[in-house]
Amino acid sequence: MFTTTRFTEWNLPDHLQSSLDSIGWEFATQVQKDTVPLARQGRDVIGQARTGSGKTAAFGLPILERCQPTGTLQALILAPTRELANQVAQEMVMLKGETGLTIQTVYGGTDIEKQASSLAEGVDIIVGTPGRVMDMTERNHIDLSTPGLFCLDEADRMLDMGFFPDIMWITERLTQREQTLLFSATFPQEIIDAAHEFMNDPEFVLTNAEKLDIPPIDLHAVRVGRANKLWVLGRLLIRMSDTDQTIVFCNTKRMVDLAVERLNKHKFDVAGLHGDLNQNQRERILSSFRNGEVKTIVATDVAARGIDVDTVTLVVNYDVPDDMDSFIHRIGRTGRIGRHGAAWSLVSRDDAPQLSRIMATYGLDIASSEAPELPNGVSRDPVRRQDDFSESADVFGYVTVRLNIGADDAGSSLQLSKWMQGQMRCNDMDIGEIRFENNATLMSVHKSKIGTAMKALSQHDYDGHALEPVIVE
Repeated sequence: MFTTTRFTEWNLPDHLQSSLDSIGWEFATQVQKDTVPLARQGRDVIGQARTGSGKTAAFGLPILERCQPTGTLQALILAPTRELANQVAQEMVMLKGETGLTIQTVYGGTDIEKQASSLAEGVDIIVGTPGRVMDMTERNHIDLSTPGLFCLDEADRMLDMGFFPDIMWITERLTQREQTLLFSATFPQEIIDAAHEFMNDPEFVLTNAEKLDIPPIDLHAVRVGRANKLWVLGRLLIRMSDTDQTIVFCNTKRMVDLAVERLNKHKFDVAGLHGDLNQNQRERILSSFRNGEVKTIVATDVAARGIDVDTVTLVVNYDVPDDMDSFIHRIGRTGRIGRHGAAWSLVSRDDAPQLSRIMATYGLDIASSEAPELPNGVSRDPVRRQDDFSESADVFGYVTVRLNIGADDAGSSLQLSKWMQGQMRCNDMDIGEIRFENNATLMSVHKSKIGTAMKALSQHDYDGHALEPVIVE
């Protein structure tokens, strides 16, 4: 991700270079190297930038260089979510140094009058979400005729969330706009078409377009039924050190709540993050996570956007995402700024085809792994493993068991079925098809009874024959 280009080679203003020196940034990332020189020339730029690529500085440095602390709005940056807007604003504040520039966030879920009061005191740069920027403009708290600089961050997410009509409304009112910067992880045709409508001969910078820029992380997949996903997650979490932090991704708000409830029950201190939480709750949880007070967050994809914590060392896909790009965004939460990380996916039989598509689409090498071992000094699983035969069952719920007896020794399928019903004290519907294959017998047993069946088969001889049952996967 990093190049050999040093920030000092660009002859940035002293205040910006001092800020970069103070935070220890020496080398530019690829997207910064490709876009910052163009943006500093005043060109409109469309840049490819994935999560964790350093894109905020890619547009932030040129914007900060051109703005002056006048108290008049000179630059507008739009982000898809309040979390991302906060993240961008925080990095801009960190980069601005001793310039005296005023940077303010404008997004929904907070007191609009309080935001208006702050804007009235003067602002040089606004980082906001489209809906609230529109609202504040219509209330005359923001004058869109003054900014000369406009930046659109995570354009593909904006498109997915239905914000492009709002963006077009905003760009029509940016009458003094001199430069537009657009960053997106992917480039659907709708984004390219829209960009040509409101950008002036943009320069396309497709950084690593052919090869996905995956951070330095280990990718693992564990084949496990849903009933035992919590067991594997417990093993992953108990291995984490005091300085590690983890994000666990679920596909639904309901699953987030269930996972948090179950993990708390098993003495794990975790917090849930999803769209049903109010803004104060979300910001309190995110603040605790950034400060290291909360070590593990369970979140949906939408709620996790904007989380930018460099100490995240583990990402767990409790659910494999339905959207393939979300997988890349998820694993990009770890391995930040050169740190090593790991991403584990818990894959049920139903999840396997989607994971295969993700691997093929992005050329990912995801190792097929067993659940990790318990750490030294821990002899008991934090979450007990359950007997779960769902992964071996067919669509009707039957599991096939192979027995080491042939047709001659079994007698008949009816005879064997009646014997099994007697040993298990079950009805005839619990025993499915019985067929003979070479010198073996294949017998179907309903998954609700398979535990009992395996015990009965192992403990009792059949007509003088010791049985060795094996479940057929």
